[in-house]
Amino acid sequence: MTKLSVNINKIATLRNSRGGDMPNVVQFAKDVQRFGAEGVTIHPRPDERHIRYQDARDLKPEVYTEYNIEGNPITSFVDLVLSVKPTQVTLVPDAVDAITSNAGWDTIKHKGFLIDVIQEFKRNGIRTSIFVDPVLKQIEGAKATGTDRIELYTEAYAHKYGLGNMQGVKPYVECAELAIDLGLGINAGHDLSLDNIAFFKENVPGVQEVSIGHALISESLYLGVENVIQMYLNKLKVKS
Repeated sequence: MTKLSVNINKIATLRNSRGGDMPNVVQFAKDVQRFGAEGVTIHPRPDERHIRYQDARDLKPEVYTEYNIEGNPITSFVDLVLSVKPTQVTLVPDAVDAITSNAGWDTIKHKGFLIDVIQEFKRNGIRTSIFVDPVLKQIEGAKATGTDRIELYTEAYAHKYGLGNMQGVKPYVECAELAIDLGLGINAGHDLSLDNIAFFKENVPGVQEVSIGHALISESLYLGVENVIQMYLNKLKVKS
C-alpha cells in the first residue's frame, strides 16, 4: 500500500501572504490526518518564505502519522531536523533561490557529504531519503550513501504524461526495479496529481510513499480537501 503524505507548504504560503495565522498550518495538518492522509510533509527553506522553522517544531506533537521534513542539509536545517526528530528526513539539493525543487542529487559527486549527513540522522533514529532523478547510476550511488530510501523526482514523468507520452514512466519503472534489488525503499514526488497518480502507481513497483502538495491543494480549491484526499487514497489502492 502506498502512503499519501500531504505537503502543506502552500498553506503556509497563503498564511504568510496576509500575515497573522490564517490559515493555521498546525490545524491544517491535524485536519488532513483526520481526513485520511497517512503523512504530513514540510519543506522549510532558509528564507522561510512558506514553512517556518518554528512551524516544524509546532507540528511535531500534532503529527501522529508519518512526519517528513524535506530540505537542503545546510547547518541550520540539520540542526532543526535533529531537534524535531521527524519520522523521515528527505534530502533535497535546493539552491537558495529555487522557487521549487528542480533536480535530484548527484549521488556520486556528493557521496562523501551525503554519507556524513545520513549517518548523523540515522544515529538519531531518523529514517533518511534522498531526492534523485530517475537515472540508474544515481540509484546505485544512493545505495552507497547508506540512505534508507530514495524519492524519485517525478516532474519529468508528469510533464510527459500531460503530453500524452505514456513512455515517460519507463525510467521510473527501471529505477524502481533497481532500487528494490538494492534493498532501497522508494518514495516519489513532484507534480503528481489526480490526473497522473494512478498510472504512475499502476506501473512503478514498490512505491511506499508519495508526497503531494501543490496539485492537491490546488485541486482542493474546487473539490474540497477531505474529498481530494479520499480521491488520492482510492487511486493509490490500485495494485502495481
